[in-house]
Amino acid sequence: MDLAVLKTSKFGVIALPDEASTAPDKSQEAGKKATTAAPTGKKTSSSAEPQNGGKSKGKNTTPVAQTIKKETRPWTEDLQADYDRILSVGEECISADELKTMLLIKGRGSDTPGFNLYDGFEPSGRMHIAQGVFKAMNVNKCTFPGTNGTFVFWVADWFALMNDKMGGDLEKIKTVGHYLIEVWKAAGMDLSNVVFKWASEEITNHADKYWPTMLDVARRFNVTRIKKCCQIMGRMEGSLTSAQVLYPLMQCTDVFFLKADICQLGVDQRKVNMLAREYCDAAGIKYKPIILSHHMLYGLKAGQEKMSKSDPDSAVFMEDSAADVERKIMNAYCPSASETDAPTSQNIADSAEDAGKESMNLSGDTLKNPCLDYIQNIIFSPPDATFTAGNTTFTDFTSVREAFLSGAISEEQLKQGLIDELNRLLEPVRNHFTTDERAKDLLAKVQQYKKEALAVEAEKAIRRLNLIELGRVKSGSHQVFAPLPIASPTLQQAVDLLHQLRQGGDDSAPRVLFLSDWTARVCNACMADTKVITAFYTILVETLRALDPLLMENTQVLLQSEAILADPSNYWISVINVGRYFMLNEVMGSSMVDSDGVGGVIGRLMRVADVAGVEPKSIALADGEVSEVEQSLISKFFAEKLPGVSSPNICLINGAPIALQQALKTENDEYYLLDNPKVAGASKMKKAFCEPQNIDFCPPIEFARSFVFGPPANDKLIIPRSPDKGGDLVYSNVDEVKADFASGVLHPSELKPPLIKVAVDVLDKIAAALANEEAKKASGVLKNFQKKQAKQKK
Repeated sequence: MDLAVLKTSKFGVIALPDEASTAPDKSQEAGKKATTAAPTGKKTSSSAEPQNGGKSKGKNTTPVAQTIKKETRPWTEDLQADYDRILSVGEECISADELKTMLLIKGRGSDTPGFNLYDGFEPSGRMHIAQGVFKAMNVNKCTFPGTNGTFVFWVADWFALMNDKMGGDLEKIKTVGHYLIEVWKAAGMDLSNVVFKWASEEITNHADKYWPTMLDVARRFNVTRIKKCCQIMGRMEGSLTSAQVLYPLMQCTDVFFLKADICQLGVDQRKVNMLAREYCDAAGIKYKPIILSHHMLYGLKAGQEKMSKSDPDSAVFMEDSAADVERKIMNAYCPSASETDAPTSQNIADSAEDAGKESMNLSGDTLKNPCLDYIQNIIFSPPDATFTAGNTTFTDFTSVREAFLSGAISEEQLKQGLIDELNRLLEPVRNHFTTDERAKDLLAKVQQYKKEALAVEAEKAIRRLNLIELGRVKSGSHQVFAPLPIASPTLQQAVDLLHQLRQGGDDSAPRVLFLSDWTARVCNACMADTKVITAFYTILVETLRALDPLLMENTQVLLQSEAILADPSNYWISVINVGRYFMLNEVMGSSMVDSDGVGGVIGRLMRVADVAGVEPKSIALADGEVSEVEQSLISKFFAEKLPGVSSPNICLINGAPIALQQALKTENDEYYLLDNPKVAGASKMKKAFCEPQNIDFCPPIEFARSFVFGPPANDKLIIPRSPDKGGDLVYSNVDEVKADFASGVLHPSELKPPLIKVAVDVLDKIAAALANEEAKKASGVLKNFQKKQAKQKK
């Protein structure tokens, strides 16, 4: 997603994405899924059916790097060989037809820079054989000389930092990353067409591109869809933390940020990879990433659907000695007959720990023998491979399997043959870390880091945006959040904000008015159109300055995106930490349901991180159910997770209600900031509800409360009367007005005329403030958006 700076406003520099990312969604029903048989017999499909609708009619963008028109050129034997070799990596390919088309456009013999495949890994200290040898073999197949493919590894050191690996020391984490790269090099990975991108550098240096893309992904999906992706993390939907809905959104973002043509991850990641394809439909992106999902090797113990780094005996690891390999394989589960999968109480209990089992195995294998699995997917992965068990040498896996199941070779013979082959594959790695000086140094450091981690429980650093330290805000401020943008900003919104700002004490007290522009995008406010969001805040801020200049003189207007980009790494780590602390249900509260956009969840996590960044003395939030949830989240997180940081005093409050009718049905039922003063000012107040003696709902009285008796006017209301009727009525406060109105002394026909003049004066003041060029442009943007919305409703 390309971003460009649109303009500098009075409250900050606004970075805008390509218009395609903010175009209104005009979805149409997607085409039906079709399946084709691949030459290799792997599970493939020619297209994937999106689960949330079809393509937008907006402009196409191509972050997956497939930007070149298809050339008409012959399908050669070499291209077929590339296709077969790449396809053999995956247990599933979505889709084989798209892979073939992509190879024609960008593969061998094309005049393009080539195509990108991607996978990621977190430098956490250990690498099992699936990540080591198995991955090295797959990468070599995909980047075979002449294929024109580049494999991009996303080194997730930022996530390791977030997870406090290596004591939260980024340099140590990077050392572990270099160690793992050295393991791959020793395991035979051809690095000539491999690129390693470090997340800590890429996300931080390009935060203005990465995070807006994530926000755009989030705004297009509901909670239900993202929950389905959360199974990749092995959790049942009912036990999800809020952070676990953020991870799939970030992984989906990685695909487009890295310009991946092929997502080459395990089948356990297929649901989130499919999310990337669905995002293309929702965002109007023409070319979808191809999903090439490799097989997940079984764990060595019975019932283990995949290996586990936390269980050293569940897999062979790249640093294992020959004796370790022999012990693990000899103890490995090795059935010769399929076992029934009837559910038991233990199965049901286990399902709560691993809700992702259903997506681990696409091959239909019911035997689930890890020893045979190693032989098939590791030993027989290279071309012309052989396997010897007992006195027999086999040239294909099927023959090995049949010989074992028939009893022609024993379990011990099968395991001994596997031990010999695995040690043969691992011996170059062992030798490399014994003889190569750089490798020896890396290994020694990693081993030392592990000892240090075991010896001392490192105190977790509090990672958050700190705008006080950065000199962006004053200490002890009062923080108020502007509402999320709407197409027609209202006078009520301005009244509420001024009232909330005044809760910070006298006019000289430091105040921060926080404009949540990125939260607006993730919550899909104004269709996440950044021009409209900017225009809304421009109009709102100018209005506040017009209505109470002195108050706004001592109010710092802070744009959320600018605040975040001052230290994006620590900000987003804090967002994720907030999400880890709270269960999803608690963040959603009773006001959100699963069919709502997941952006609402992200927005609430960001609200807590925004408060932590400002570290205010007090906060005023709009009174309502949403704010009650946010108040609870802020208070709990500060109390439990931010020791040493004072929890702010929080009040939920709104200004006086100035709606002109009890039910807001038409544009005449309330005042808008772009209303024509001479027309709307008088006509709307004339039509305002004003029933004699009814003080429970009397808009003119409430209007007087805000704009006559309240600050900054602090004036009196004069009701003209002739001398023969006792002369003018002069009111010093709203209670006096209400008392006379309730008793019948004051009639609606007398109350409305002076309030009409007040309304016209207020709107005149706003119009004068909006006469500058920036405000005029903002008004035009909002009016055009209003027209666009009106057309869509027809």
